[in-house]
Amino acid sequence: MNELMTTKEVATYLRIKERKVYDLVAEGEIPFTKATGKYLFPKHLIDLWLARTASFPLINHGNALPAPPVIVGSHDPLLEWAIRTSECGLAIMPGGSLDGVERFAKGQAVACGMHILDITDGGYNVSVASQSTVGLECVLLEWAWREQGLITQHSAENIQTLADAIKSNFRFIVREPQAGSRVLFQHLVNEAGYKLPDLDILDDEARSETDLGMAVLEMRADAGLGIRTVAHQLGLHFIPLQRERYDLLIRRRDYFEGPMAKLMAFTNTEPFKARAAEMHGYDISGNGTVHFNPT
Repeated sequence: MNELMTTKEVATYLRIKERKVYDLVAEGEIPFTKATGKYLFPKHLIDLWLARTASFPLINHGNALPAPPVIVGSHDPLLEWAIRTSECGLAIMPGGSLDGVERFAKGQAVACGMHILDITDGGYNVSVASQSTVGLECVLLEWAWREQGLITQHSAENIQTLADAIKSNFRFIVREPQAGSRVLFQHLVNEAGYKLPDLDILDDEARSETDLGMAVLEMRADAGLGIRTVAHQLGLHFIPLQRERYDLLIRRRDYFEGPMAKLMAFTNTEPFKARAAEMHGYDISGNGTVHFNPT
């Protein structure tokens, strides 16, 4: 079990005043937990925090210590299933593609799932990955192509386009601003000749693909932009709008060993290929293709 330090102990460890520790906690600058009303500080997280706040540039980029076995970024049902079924030892912390890239660059994960449209050239992920990982040894690998579109009730089968849904005063559920689906949705709305303030949008944002589908299934929203897989799983209607590439941004040293290597090896098995076909909306023919590999 990791050693837990008290406020006084961590102050001594860091050679600062105890009052300063409380200030760091209040500012959200130092890792801590709270139990029975007391602040506690896992020593291994304090050591990691110290390394990442040092002045040495490689440490600033999260290269000082091994990243935790976590995949951050965009939620993907096939990835979630593969991690669980392969028993590779990885955990998922979904929170949107852009949020995930930021966490990855800080060394908080071994990989980031992402699907960010570059509206300048219609490509995916490369521009964001190259701008966000300067100095990092990483590689961008294709996971799968997915179908994005409007998820609606079957009663809306007369709706053919996003513009049709907007004109029909549909109530939309959207993903959080950091999500790739939100970036794409805003782009598609603009292409249709509208702005987001023109739409009726739920105040509550969906935190995953499944959450978005459930909002439609429970009739809290009339439609939302999501992947075909979720519509199929929930028995909802799907209007295809975009084909997108979902990639994994991986620390290069982690790709060849440990949990990540086990996960990637699993993608070459027949069970993985069969499951991708069953889930609908996936094209895994390019799985493992390198799209960005800075030297």
